[in-house]
Amino acid sequence: MAEKKAKEKKKKSSQKYKQYEVKGSDLKRKNKFCPKCGVGVFLAAHNNRLTCGKCGYTEFLKKEK
Repeated sequence: MAEKKAKEKKKKSSQKYKQYEVKGSDLKRKNKFCPKCGVGVFLAAHNNRLTCGKCGYTEFLKKEK
């Protein structure tokens, strides 16, 4: 039988640079940090909630009328 080649998986970068904004010499964080996991773990911004991908912590956003 023919030997199969193993596929090489490319490791994705963490892309944490997208979570920050630089203005001059100031550094601003775009999203909140997770209160359970601590500094360095951001909450993902969804349509109606903020969610931590590591521990599952969720904050629901209030609807504004």
